[in-house]
Amino acid sequence: MSFATSPKLSAQPLPVHGAGFHDSLSRALSSSTAGHHSTPIDNDHDHKKFHLESDVDKFDIEGYGINIHRIFRNAAVPILYEQALAREAGSTLTSTGALMTRSGAKTGRCPKDKRVVDEETTSGDVWWGPVNMKLDDLSFMINRERAVDYLNTRDQLYVVDGFAGWDTEYRLKIRVICERAYHALFMRNMLIKPTAEELASFGDPDYVIYNAGGFPANRYTKGMSSSSSVSIHFGRQEMVILGTQYAGEMKKGVLTLMMYLMPKRGVLPLHSSANEGKDGDVTLFFGLSGTGKTTLSADPNRQLIGDDEHVWTEKGVFNIEGGCYAKCINLTREKEPEIYDAIRFGSVLENVVYDENTREVNYDDVSITENTRCAYPLEFINNAKIPALGVHPRNIIMLTCDAFGVLPPVSRLTYDQVMYHFISGYTSKTPGTEVGIVEPTATFSSCYAQPFIVWHPTKYAEMLAEKLSKHGSTAWLINTGWVGGKFGTGKRIALKYTRAMVDAIHNGTLEKVATEAMPVFGLQVPVSCPGVPSEVLMPRNSWADKGAYDATLTKLANMFTENFKLYQDKATDTVKAAGPRL
Repeated sequence: MSFATSPKLSAQPLPVHGAGFHDSLSRALSSSTAGHHSTPIDNDHDHKKFHLESDVDKFDIEGYGINIHRIFRNAAVPILYEQALAREAGSTLTSTGALMTRSGAKTGRCPKDKRVVDEETTSGDVWWGPVNMKLDDLSFMINRERAVDYLNTRDQLYVVDGFAGWDTEYRLKIRVICERAYHALFMRNMLIKPTAEELASFGDPDYVIYNAGGFPANRYTKGMSSSSSVSIHFGRQEMVILGTQYAGEMKKGVLTLMMYLMPKRGVLPLHSSANEGKDGDVTLFFGLSGTGKTTLSADPNRQLIGDDEHVWTEKGVFNIEGGCYAKCINLTREKEPEIYDAIRFGSVLENVVYDENTREVNYDDVSITENTRCAYPLEFINNAKIPALGVHPRNIIMLTCDAFGVLPPVSRLTYDQVMYHFISGYTSKTPGTEVGIVEPTATFSSCYAQPFIVWHPTKYAEMLAEKLSKHGSTAWLINTGWVGGKFGTGKRIALKYTRAMVDAIHNGTLEKVATEAMPVFGLQVPVSCPGVPSEVLMPRNSWADKGAYDATLTKLANMFTENFKLYQDKATDTVKAAGPRL
């Protein structure tokens, strides 16, 4: 199979380097601190065993300046397992058959190292600032050349071709070029797998991801802030990764592409999960990491459309991804059976600790990182809906994990409150989750997706408001955080209570219950909910020290007000009035 070079790939000449350059590059590789990278095995017998010619696709990627001819394109899961086990230090199998691997020094995303190229065709669209930091075209090309040169030093590479988006009208063709079988299996799970016919006619991709995470960025390149770099060039339709092998960078890179491109086509991309009831009703869950977005959408009584990324179109909603990427900290079958049972042959477990004798995973052990993760195909969830599309949502649930213990476990929102809380995107960090965090800390991430949005947040909020108004969706705010006091005094609300509230939303019970306005925030709180103690519904009632609650309420309200100053110049008066009022 050959690769036809697209015009954009040949737009800039690719210099040819001599042996001296590659000797220099090889010396540089030995000093890289980026973490694990693929190392060819020495034993010739094993080399032949794990590199059978029948496993290698005769796939030409010279159009990208990459002259490696041992390419594994869309390799089968067993082949990627063999490759990872033979070539990547730290890889092994769990007792359930999942592949355990290490992401190296970086066990999470590097948002401060993300850059977007400031180029004339897209510059006016981008919300420039701390989220979308500018990079000039030359620096991007230096990074791209660095990535290509590094990939050219490998003895073999992996290519994954797949789709982003289950709706064929809006889907993107994504190509990933990487050196690790771990990364290839991860993206094989997270992208939508093409059929044999679709793969044969795949042609030129819409976007290319060069994952050279085993080699660091040059800190002296203009615009670099560390040895890690994740840079996107919308004009060239390319993304380059250097100095980090955390696979989530690729997944969220695809989300960033969709966050930019979908509004240009008049449809709304969302950092959300979605599921569907037996009568076809759809619910969207918005929320940041740790709020329960994946957990609550994996409901045994409803079909899962997707756990993290969706687009709301004129026809309904569709999942962007072909898989799920679940947090594994404290995972048990009793609490999250759907996720627990999805961790089997074909899944990728990152940075977990296991028993060396039994290969059983200890999900409570966070000695490597608290951000332990598993990537698995959507079909590993028994009640997943495939194709992953649904009708217009009946319910919108915004999730927060309030460690201050101020917000109610459940409340109903007006459309102006939806706009306010969507733009705010509040949750909180708890002590111990990051170095230096000694008390609950408010975190605001606009649109519940700030690291991934490209346009100004009000663009997404206005599109959401239009959708809600047109389709009559009911909106709710659910707090999966603390009750009876802040972190350290109160306790996190039981998952069974949160599930009971979600069930009451889905069966229509909660919509019929009378509500009481919460002071300051003005949220409409149901006076009762089946399966939930009434004393926890209004937060102040569950605090022993009412004075401490009032003081904490005022503190959090002031944080909301201060944060919203960033957006109030483009917000309507009614949306501004929907925030806390002291």
